Amino acid sequence: MKSSTARGLAAAAIVTAAALAVPVGAAGAAGAADWSAAWATGVHHPVPGNDWDGPNWSVDGFTGESVRQVVRVSVGGTRLRVRLSNRYGTQPLRLAGATVGSSGGGATVRPGTLRPLTFQYRSSVTVPVGAEVVSDPVRFGVAALDRLAVTFYFAEGSGPATFHQGGLTTTYRATGDRRTEPGAEAFGGATSHSWYYLTGIDVSGPAPRRAGRGGSDGRDAAWGTVVAFGDSITDGYGSSPGADNRYPDQLAERLVAGGRRLGVANLGINGNKLLADSPCYGERGVTRFHRDALGQPGVRAVVVLLGTNDIGGGGFPDFGCGASPVVTAAEVVDGHRALVRAAHRRGIQVVGLTIPPWKGALGYDTPANEEVRDRVNDSLRAGVGYDALVDLDRLLADPADPDALRPEFDAGDRLHVNDAGAELIATAVARALR
Repeated sequence: MKSSTARGLAAAAIVTAAALAVPVGAAGAAGAADWSAAWATGVHHPVPGNDWDGPNWSVDGFTGESVRQVVRVSVGGTRLRVRLSNRYGTQPLRLAGATVGSSGGGATVRPGTLRPLTFQYRSSVTVPVGAEVVSDPVRFGVAALDRLAVTFYFAEGSGPATFHQGGLTTTYRATGDRRTEPGAEAFGGATSHSWYYLTGIDVSGPAPRRAGRGGSDGRDAAWGTVVAFGDSITDGYGSSPGADNRYPDQLAERLVAGGRRLGVANLGINGNKLLADSPCYGERGVTRFHRDALGQPGVRAVVVLLGTNDIGGGGFPDFGCGASPVVTAAEVVDGHRALVRAAHRRGIQVVGLTIPPWKGALGYDTPANEEVRDRVNDSLRAGVGYDALVDLDRLLADPADPDALRPEFDAGDRLHVNDAGAELIATAVARALR
């Protein structure tokens, strides 16, 4: 159930440009034969589990095991392909085989929907260290907001796994080759809330329409991908696990309801910074933007929310994930300008989001940090080249204390938004994309 409070406050969004009308073909986004990212995630180095994100399997990887991962796609089509990455591996990744099918809930796959995935017409593939591979296209009718189950089988030791820690969904593992088993029995052991090796699912072709769901029936000429690029607020930290209530998820729902055939790819990474690399939280935004955002199939627009961790974490010592350098407002603003220039060189529209309030957030709430945050937001409002600006600072602020999150949007740490806050962001961004 979505929050009525968020719906009522959505009109408060400040958008500095009314539309993001991208000419057909401007970013290679139009045309029934082209690919659009229906689901994607940003990956980073393997790291041990922790108290906040729970355990994960990235450090040890997989040997003689199958891994089943369930994701919800944002747009439909008649063909799909799967992307996987060994970017942060320490050895070549040998994938013995893979399948895709329609999720039946939990670890189950709907009977009759399992399809083998091939790579250059072979069932197995070796992915070099630092590389990504894309499966051959497979005929598979999928509608917007359908859930798919992708199963990888690793006969040999995979080594440490390139992964995305904050998946907020359940991933399953089983001993042996379980690619073609639709049942959940073999996957009844330990689970994880991370994604492993899987980086994207792309679709092409006319999208089937599901009864009662509304949206496009495949005749809409609009086609392509909106990339949500950012840190933990984009990644969904603070939203309900397993509910697909991150703001990019809710943005996808609004685009579907409005009949807009645009995929939404969530390239947020918990803890990510605009200007500094981290062994736990990914490459700096100004570096990974070119691959994770501009490199998505059919990208038409990018929505940017970054800088919170650069400012709030500035001066933190190395707790095992790298030290956090102190940044100035000018440095953060220059980072945003660099993203805008990179997108515009490709003819891609880009929407900026101001940095939300954080009063009371442990470690982030200091007078010096607040001064930098205010200066960055003032500069973004004054204009750094974004085609539209959604002012989250004002949109999410408590009217009684504008430096703090409004209580009904607070996930509990005074920094991250809950499902209602994510809905408010999604509504504002959807308006900026019109």
